[in-house]
Amino acid sequence: MTGSGLDARLVGEVPGGADAAVQRAVYRIVQEALTNVRKHAPGASAVVEVRETGAGLEVTVTNTAPTRPALRLPGSGLGLVGLRERAENLHGTLTCGTTADGGYRIHATVPAREGA
Repeated sequence: MTGSGLDARLVGEVPGGADAAVQRAVYRIVQEALTNVRKHAPGASAVVEVRETGAGLEVTVTNTAPTRPALRLPGSGLGLVGLRERAENLHGTLTCGTTADGGYRIHATVPAREGA
């Protein structure tokens, strides 16, 4: 992502026909995930994948392991909780966890239409 200081790559895009609420949710999921990479995994690279499925949209943000120690930064620890609630409010899901190589993955599914 240009200008962010983060080595990130985007694969796919949100379809133009998705509801505004769904587009906002996808934007916030990606924004929070990349903020977390920057905050908790210094030096890591990230891949943002957005794909349309028969049921809606899937968004996955995966980062590699950090290449240097993370700074102790203040935070509420509620960022992922808020994203999970945002996905669930649209009748979607959000899961997250570490990867086998020491990275981290956030995966969300949301319907293409609010309330679907």
